Amino acid sequence: MTGRVFRDRREAGRVLAGLLARYRDRADVIVLALPRGGVPVAYEVASALRAPLDVFLVRKLGMPGRPELAMGALASGGVMVLNDDLVRGYDLTPEVIHRVAEAEGKELRRREQDYRGDRPALSLTGKVVIVVDDGLATGASMRASIEAIHQAGPAELVVAVPAAPRSTCDALALQADEVVCATAPSPFYAVGASYWDFDQTTDDEVLRLLHAAWHLRPLDPEPDTDEIAVLRTAMLPTRRGVPADDVLFDLVGDARFVLIGEASHGTHEFYAARARMTRRLIEEKGFRAVAVEADWPDAYRVNRYIRGHGDDPTAERALSGFQRFPAWMWRNAEVLDAVGWLRAHNDRVADERAKTGFYGLDLYSLHRSADEVIAFLERVDPTAAERARARYSCFDHHDADGHDYGLAAAFGAGETCERQAVEQLVELRRDALDYARRDGLAFEDDLFSAERNAQLVKAAEHYYRTMFSSRVSSWNLRDRHMADTLDALAEHLGRRDEQVKIVVWAHNSHLGDARAGEPGVRGELNLGQLVRERHPGECRSIGFTTYTGTVTAAADWNKPAERRHVQPALPGSVEELFHRTGGAEFMLRFDTEPEAAAVLRSAWLERAIGVVYRPLTERQSHYFRTRPSDQFDAVIHLDETRAVEPLERTVHWETGELPETYPSAV
Repeated sequence: MTGRVFRDRREAGRVLAGLLARYRDRADVIVLALPRGGVPVAYEVASALRAPLDVFLVRKLGMPGRPELAMGALASGGVMVLNDDLVRGYDLTPEVIHRVAEAEGKELRRREQDYRGDRPALSLTGKVVIVVDDGLATGASMRASIEAIHQAGPAELVVAVPAAPRSTCDALALQADEVVCATAPSPFYAVGASYWDFDQTTDDEVLRLLHAAWHLRPLDPEPDTDEIAVLRTAMLPTRRGVPADDVLFDLVGDARFVLIGEASHGTHEFYAARARMTRRLIEEKGFRAVAVEADWPDAYRVNRYIRGHGDDPTAERALSGFQRFPAWMWRNAEVLDAVGWLRAHNDRVADERAKTGFYGLDLYSLHRSADEVIAFLERVDPTAAERARARYSCFDHHDADGHDYGLAAAFGAGETCERQAVEQLVELRRDALDYARRDGLAFEDDLFSAERNAQLVKAAEHYYRTMFSSRVSSWNLRDRHMADTLDALAEHLGRRDEQVKIVVWAHNSHLGDARAGEPGVRGELNLGQLVRERHPGECRSIGFTTYTGTVTAAADWNKPAERRHVQPALPGSVEELFHRTGGAEFMLRFDTEPEAAAVLRSAWLERAIGVVYRPLTERQSHYFRTRPSDQFDAVIHLDETRAVEPLERTVHWETGELPETYPSAV
């Protein structure tokens, strides 16, 4: 798996055109391509915007003896831009620079003649000029272009590229009126690293595209098969989002980890179908644990209930630990039914070792986990509990969800509690052997839970400090913690069953391999990627998509849950593509359907709704580019879905359509 996003330059152009859609059908817009690689990209942009296309030539000025190193660039009109640092650093004389510039100038004029012939260049005066290339590294060629174009007096100058380092995009924003970088890989290695096919663009291809654009003649269609026809052939039937047993079991095979996602945290069908698939995997494939995108102490309370331990008399009471926003994510009717079924299933299992558990992977519960560590130690070692209480008192001056602590620690407004969290984890691990001498599986589980809570406090302390400095760093820290917790859980349960199998429930954005799209390009990793890397051949991932319907979500963080209308998916999205197949629901497997996998190996938009839904900024807030067949092993599409039902239905939620029957649980 690589960080490549675009199949080729033509596809990159179509992606870029989507980001420039506001310029469509404007009489004052001109698209300029930087040959040669920028021409296929610009052709797609100009075609989509229905704007005239022209070429603007730039030649790199290579260092003498090191032509791959650009000391500057030369653009049409004789404009030259030099890298002053290189010129000074290598003590380049004006005579040396002149010799290189003269040679490149001859080549530039030759290419202008070859490409344009007797056709005059388009006038740029008073126009909105969109300058397109296939990608940028240092941006020297683009800077030369910008300076030359400015001399022509455009009304507005827009730079548009599929891939470039963030630093280059930011630097160009000082020269251009707008810079549109479709992706900004981090770290940035080379432009070609963003493409599957980055063969050199030939002069013949440039001439063919320019001729088609200038004479308004559409090109012959690309040799791809009909996407819709391919998908219709590959579609497998599902019932309420669940494939037939033989299809599900064949997909899962001997995998130890099955990751089942969701495209939102508030869709009934995703929760219900995931729960039904999990039942079948528990009953027929021997899965013994469900690990979820939830905090460890809240999920462990549910675990104790379904195993017949603890004080909670009902499934609903067991779920009452989920109080932190968004409570409805786990306190909903579908999870209530699932927990009820797990308890009933375990009650039928005589061997404690064969019962199914329920565990959390997330790290938000800093204070709750600290309390759980202290509570455990109070039962087994009161003196150690006092030491833990003293250490964790460092967090007492901050709010219950950790944000206040993170803000203060990150900006030096308060002490950090890192040392105390680490000391407590080290002590608990050191004394674990003594505690482990006590008999009983229940105590063994509680000791493991205490250790995970201590580890969570350490990770959460780091997370809350990091979240105010770098989104990528905090995201990566969180997903690494979830992967580490999953591995620790597998090791713990593996002491009882070497072939322990675990189902994971989390959002698509956590379970779909980040390397398949924009998140990976930005430097993000996720749980799905880490499980694939750590357990090659032992995991399967299933994603969900929907076209429209309703969803339970808030208008903003910490706002009330509402039943909100989900807008129809955007053109160019995988959801809209699935909608055009006409299937109300279906599954696509990518291991057995290579043609469907090829269709979905292009860069499609994909929608992700979390606990907040912002329909007014749908594209910016909820879509990203990805290759679904590299992201998942299979995808289940449900064309129209409805909101998950919170256990506490507020007036905000009730303003939508009335839900169907209220499920019960034992």
